[in-house]
Amino acid sequence: MTAPSLLGARRLAGGLTVHPIGVGCWAIGGPAHNLSLPMGWSTADDTASREGLETAYTLGANLFDTADVYGHGHSERLLGRLVTQVDRNSLVLSSKVGYFTGTVDHAYLPSAIRRQLETSLTNLCTDRLDIYFFHHNEFGPDDRYLDDAIAQMRDFQRQGLIRCVGMRGPHRYAPHRHTQPHADRPDKHTRFQTLFHRIRPDYLALRHNPLTPPPPAGQPDIFALAADHHTSILINKPLGQGLLTGKYDPRRPPHFADGDHRRRKRWYTPDALALVERHLTPLRERFGMSTRDLVRVALAYSLQRSDNAAVLVGFTTPEQIRENLTAVDAPLSTGDLSVVRAALGQLQQDLDAAGQVFLDETAPPV
Repeated sequence: MTAPSLLGARRLAGGLTVHPIGVGCWAIGGPAHNLSLPMGWSTADDTASREGLETAYTLGANLFDTADVYGHGHSERLLGRLVTQVDRNSLVLSSKVGYFTGTVDHAYLPSAIRRQLETSLTNLCTDRLDIYFFHHNEFGPDDRYLDDAIAQMRDFQRQGLIRCVGMRGPHRYAPHRHTQPHADRPDKHTRFQTLFHRIRPDYLALRHNPLTPPPPAGQPDIFALAADHHTSILINKPLGQGLLTGKYDPRRPPHFADGDHRRRKRWYTPDALALVERHLTPLRERFGMSTRDLVRVALAYSLQRSDNAAVLVGFTTPEQIRENLTAVDAPLSTGDLSVVRAALGQLQQDLDAAGQVFLDETAPPV
């Protein structure tokens, strides 16, 4: 079997051709709250964000992914500045709807989706999106808004306002992590299967990195499922929100300001970071000690998973953009992959064994 190309352009669903490494624009939205939860990033700076976006484009990136709720439009507006500076046809723009409710009863009311798309197009300084995602899987009691929401998306396609429809892979609606007892939560994989066959998306947004466990028994491999249905994948969190780069020192744990979602995640505590640090040691011994070395390993790991996918990497500095877009120079060998799976598979098992410390609401970005 031929390994997927890591550096050549990839032709994905809807005829979209993209650089294999795309730019995730969540972090540049800055700090924010939504649905009574911190959901932003406190470490972004607008000047650095603008420079990072321009650097990414200069280095060949053409896929940029954002959402209406990232900084409540701030991320989209920063990206919109880039759109005005370059040929729109050279970009693949993706945004999402669903987590920003405003004053309506539900974000998936067709009228609400229309307003949010209009606002996103204005923010992004464009007349169309290449991919428009349902940002979560909560469509109201008994899915009362699902059919109308799907019909609205297809109508957008007919009007030429969007090219492709996307949905999330298996996940939990963020507020449910705090309001539903763990034992009462429905199986997210079964839920995903139901929605996948009803929405019939062109794209999936899927968390994937070396910490991602295999699908549960009886559940299909999502990459194979996507390929069977001519659905492409945008992989997110390939670096585990920085944890797999080794940049966090357990002796000097990070402190995040108000509005940063990482404040409520115990992965960034000294004990958790020490556990991560210990399991990164075999990777450093094999691949190198620098952050760049670990970035290369994590990105190559996800890029080699499928040639029907692109990887989205977030950033807060132009230096991170340069590192992300230039780190991958060769595929990982079979032996390399075995080392990565052994080291980080054991990390995942150890985290599971930690029990209550790593429940879903404080879980790692796997």
